[in-house]
Amino acid sequence: MSDSDGKKTLGVRGSGPRSGSVKQSFSHGRTKSVVVETKRKRVVMPKPTGAKPEGGSAAPVGGDPKKRPAGITDAELERRMKALQAAKSREVEEAAAREAEEKARAAERERRRAEIEAKEREEKEREEALKAKAEEDARRLADEQAAKNAPPAPAADPAAAQAKEARGPARTTPARKETDTREADRAKPKGDTGDKRRSGKLTVSQALRGGEGGRQRSMASMKRQQERARRKAMGESQDREKVTRTVQLPEAITVSELANRMSERVAAVVKALMNNGMMVTQTQTIDQDTAELIIEEFGHKVQRVSDADVEQVIEQVQDDPKDLKPRAPIVTIMGHVDHGKTSILDAIRKARVVHGEAGGITQHIGAYQVETDGGSALTFLDTPGHAAFTSMRSRGAQVTDIVVLVVAADDAVMPQTIEAINHAKAAKVPMIVAINKIDKYEANPDKVRTDLLQHEIIVEKMSGDVQDVEVSATTGQGLPELLEAIALQSELLELKANADRPAQGAVIEAKLDVGRGPVATVLVQNGTLRQGDIFVVGEQWGKVRALENDKGARVKEAGPSVPVEVLGLNGTPEAGDVLNVVATEAQAREIAEYRQSAAKDKRAAAGAAVTLEQMMDKAKADESVAELPILVKADVQGSAEAIVQAMEKIGNEEVRVRVLHYGVGAITETDVGLAEASGAPVIGFNVRANASARQTANQKGVEIRYYSVIYDLVDDVKAAASGLLSAEVRENFIGYAEIKEVFKVSKVGNVAGCLITEGTAKRSAGVRLLRENVVIHEGTLKTLKRFKDEVASVPSGQECGMAFENYEDIRAGDVIEIFEREEVERTL
Repeated sequence: MSDSDGKKTLGVRGSGPRSGSVKQSFSHGRTKSVVVETKRKRVVMPKPTGAKPEGGSAAPVGGDPKKRPAGITDAELERRMKALQAAKSREVEEAAAREAEEKARAAERERRRAEIEAKEREEKEREEALKAKAEEDARRLADEQAAKNAPPAPAADPAAAQAKEARGPARTTPARKETDTREADRAKPKGDTGDKRRSGKLTVSQALRGGEGGRQRSMASMKRQQERARRKAMGESQDREKVTRTVQLPEAITVSELANRMSERVAAVVKALMNNGMMVTQTQTIDQDTAELIIEEFGHKVQRVSDADVEQVIEQVQDDPKDLKPRAPIVTIMGHVDHGKTSILDAIRKARVVHGEAGGITQHIGAYQVETDGGSALTFLDTPGHAAFTSMRSRGAQVTDIVVLVVAADDAVMPQTIEAINHAKAAKVPMIVAINKIDKYEANPDKVRTDLLQHEIIVEKMSGDVQDVEVSATTGQGLPELLEAIALQSELLELKANADRPAQGAVIEAKLDVGRGPVATVLVQNGTLRQGDIFVVGEQWGKVRALENDKGARVKEAGPSVPVEVLGLNGTPEAGDVLNVVATEAQAREIAEYRQSAAKDKRAAAGAAVTLEQMMDKAKADESVAELPILVKADVQGSAEAIVQAMEKIGNEEVRVRVLHYGVGAITETDVGLAEASGAPVIGFNVRANASARQTANQKGVEIRYYSVIYDLVDDVKAAASGLLSAEVRENFIGYAEIKEVFKVSKVGNVAGCLITEGTAKRSAGVRLLRENVVIHEGTLKTLKRFKDEVASVPSGQECGMAFENYEDIRAGDVIEIFEREEVERTL
């Protein structure tokens, strides 16, 4: 813009309004273009650095130094101008990118809107087609029904029929259409404003406007209506036949679960209960009798079940004799401690198991499988012989087929030998006597045979039916004959098992391994245990993650009479529990939970079956008995069980050992906390405390003692319990004195002039005053004088003066008995 004389006038670039259009979107996919005016911001552009001033001469690159801010050099000014230009170029690029993004979004919105509209048209056309087809089918069925029920029509005039056919179908006039509409409205039920169903799938636009029209019918409701219309048109009955179900009814059940098992509505079941006078909710539990009344009221059948029925899935099925195949015998080696049980097994296995046991004695049940020279397999169980392991020997006898009783030829029958004989008799298993240490000079096998006669064990050499073999684990003498005797006995037993069935076995030992978790040594008795099997054992369950044989090698399966270590349990089972394979994980979990609940109830019932008087008597008895509390952690379940049984035998009527807690696995911080609260030491048998437990024990002053031999553990606990016993007080008589005369001394009282007739009188000793051989006073001396001097003792034959502490009734002729008390420590 310029004026008449050619000079530029002052103006702002782009400051005026500018027209434009914006596309506005509405519901149902409609759009509308709206014309709007936009105002542009005033942009003030700085004057370029290199521009010529009005004078015409070019300014320096850095500008006029006089007009430049103080302290700004040419280079700094140039750098700032470049940064300004770069910022402007970035703004232009960002504006272009935003515009392109807006265009892309608009195009995407248009595409989605087109898709939605196309889907809506397609759904509408499909719905209309379905509706037309349904109406056509209904009209056709109605015409057919009317044709069947209508009387035969009179013969029509052929000429009239031809004329009607020539006219074609009747045309609907507007008046006729209006009349039909009025009749249809009149035929509608009152309050019906038309069809409110949704057509097709629910779209975004329909959902957005759904709140305006209120709640609408679902597609499922429309389908049910169409089905009812079709049935009505076809003349089918609307009443469905009542389905009678057999409902399994436990001892207690919730209302919602009862409705679910009957396939009835919960509201109907609640209503039925209310009609019977029970105001309940769907989460409340009702008893079995009430639930049976409701089930019969609804027309169903009742099958009463109990919680114990969950174990029916593991009930044993009788095996078909055709499926039974020979299996290896299970041989348990039993006997007294140090009679050579493990050494014989080592010689048979050609292994060195005994060197791996602490103290050279077996403290775990070991299960091994041995193959003889003849190719037959034998499964051996090695049991401990120590007195503390009674339950282990009993468990070994219960799962065995043959018992090998080891008796040392130089030691004959001992207490644990007798115990092993009783276990074998109780289990009703045949016995083979192995007379060991036959190579020793002092060996006397005939004495062993004679001693066994006292326990009704008559060996073959003495015309009995029990096999006996003289063996030596050191030289190997008699071992082939022992294996031959075992093979002969197993042939007589005709041992067979079915390998093609779910496995069943006995837990020989269980422990908690740090790296592998709970591990159970299982002896498979029936069936085949495979990797991946789901099983339940006692109160625990699991899935076989891995199987390891007695040599530590991984195996895929274990058949009858095969001992394996099972990994994959959710907890450590009790030694002696039975393992059963089940079909599903749900069954295993359900059985384990039932067994845990039953065990908890049993413990609670045992604790509750005590009267108040019994509790008071027990509390009084506990007050008079000193207790030594201890915590026991062992490497395996059998060892922990044996230690607890040994602790229960320690003590008498004055002191006893109380095991606060025992378990399997390493000593943890929780064990240390319990020990600190109860003031008890922690005993670790073949286990150690972890780092946090050691640190906590040092901080709280809890004693942790480690043992690997059960002898040492029992001896130390017995010594500690003996320390709680009160010391025994013994009296030693040291002298007698006879009172010759009584003197009355001021500030002292009566003083007896005595003659020491026997022994010695001591100032620190205790005295008794005897009158006619009857004790009338017992106490201590207040003074012991020889002439006028206080002395410590007076020997026999000399005279002295004595005065009693707090007693003055002394007479001439009385006898003074002088004695000393000595405390003697007692032991258990």
